[in-house]
Amino acid sequence: MVTVAPPDTWVYALRLPHDPRAARVARMTVRAALDGHGMREVLDVVELLTSELVTNAYLHTRGPASLRLTALGGGRLRVGVWDSHPHIPAPFAKPPGDRLTVAPLHSESGRGLYLVQEYADSWGGWPIGDDNDRLGRGAGKLLWFEVGGRP
Repeated sequence: MVTVAPPDTWVYALRLPHDPRAARVARMTVRAALDGHGMREVLDVVELLTSELVTNAYLHTRGPASLRLTALGGGRLRVGVWDSHPHIPAPFAKPPGDRLTVAPLHSESGRGLYLVQEYADSWGGWPIGDDNDRLGRGAGKLLWFEVGGRP
């Protein structure tokens, strides 16, 4: 008898409309995928950080976004969120080692990307497409973070 082990690496991709419910849909997708693959140890962090990135995509763009979950093997997971706005915010645009400061207590925003730098093992961002593309085909940015696989 042959037994088959589930693969250690996998990818899920989800296109999200420009809709205030997109962050909730992204959280539900993350929960289902990670629960299904037995990655419960990173579930809460990934759910929180994914929600922050998808919420920023909704707040700062007028178009759709995409979510991509990639299991890299060894318990590591990379989450990427694409949106149509080309600006790459800190800490994603800063050199490694540069840190954001905490938003003032009275501020109503500005904590989401700080959470990414505090809870993710690594993160980054890069522009996609041509900023001069008037039709917006493929333009924008991809922000990503990685978690898991630590001893």
